[in-house]
Amino acid sequence: MRIAVVGATGMVGQIMLQVLREENFPVTELIPVASEKSVGKKVIFAGKEYPIVDIQTAVDMKPAVALFSAGGETSLEWAPKFAAVGTTVIDNSSAWRMDETKKLIVPEINGNSLTKEDKIIANPNCSTVQLVMALAPLHRVYKVKRVIVSTYQSITGTGVKAVEQMESERKGESANMVYPYPIDKNCLPHCDTFLDNGYTKEEMKLTNETKKILDPAINLTATAVRVPVVGGHSESVNIEFNRDFDLGDVRTILHKAAGIVVKDSPITNIYPMPRYAEGKNDVFVGRIRRDESQANTLNMWIVADNLRKGAATNAVQIAKLLVKNGLV
Repeated sequence: MRIAVVGATGMVGQIMLQVLREENFPVTELIPVASEKSVGKKVIFAGKEYPIVDIQTAVDMKPAVALFSAGGETSLEWAPKFAAVGTTVIDNSSAWRMDETKKLIVPEINGNSLTKEDKIIANPNCSTVQLVMALAPLHRVYKVKRVIVSTYQSITGTGVKAVEQMESERKGESANMVYPYPIDKNCLPHCDTFLDNGYTKEEMKLTNETKKILDPAINLTATAVRVPVVGGHSESVNIEFNRDFDLGDVRTILHKAAGIVVKDSPITNIYPMPRYAEGKNDVFVGRIRRDESQANTLNMWIVADNLRKGAATNAVQIAKLLVKNGLV
């Protein structure tokens, strides 16, 4: 079971390696891939040293699975080359998500749709993953009609340079500006680039990916905000269903859903927070309450580590499902 990790030295790539180890994934040979400047350096995995190789070398080694976290341009160029030699690619970029010929997978929701013919599999956007994880079990029972989501997204979603910007600002030092404004002691309603409709790419990812994963009939509008936090993404979500619900039943449905942890006892100050979610693979849901301004409508607060379930963990879980079902 040769496994390639493309982008092995990046933030998500490093977490992929951690999760592969934590999940006891049956790796017989690791193929870490990074940029030319990193080729020849060593990566330690499961007590063994593996040299970093260039991407063409990795293709030539014909791994069973290639986990990609190296950006959209790299994925568009190289994922088909891996697929052509029989490798199953699980891509963490936005390159293939809305391609009608590629599946957009969250294992707990639609993992069973995968077949041996799926050689390029798309991993959803981090903020989408945690949202649909909480929506899916409720949608099966009540049918989601409309969603309004406001996100509070960790700077780790931008990458290590964003973390360095915030740390420099907190020390009072000059910073390499990844964002157009300071991020420390600030909130930026600006995740990804702005589009002609006034929304950002991040906001439209939430809309379009949720429709593709769950149901194209769901109406969703989003506002995505970058906040000076490193632990994970948070989302305030307002959900209108086609019919009424019982709050006790909603909590039971979420409690029974795989990958969801309900933390909802406001009277004792128990609710999800990025500080608590950091380093964990689950999606945490709390502040579950009825919207008293409108019928059949629910409010929730959803938190997850965006580098884990929002990226690396979801990709590794897809790979585990492929192995379990004999698809690789």
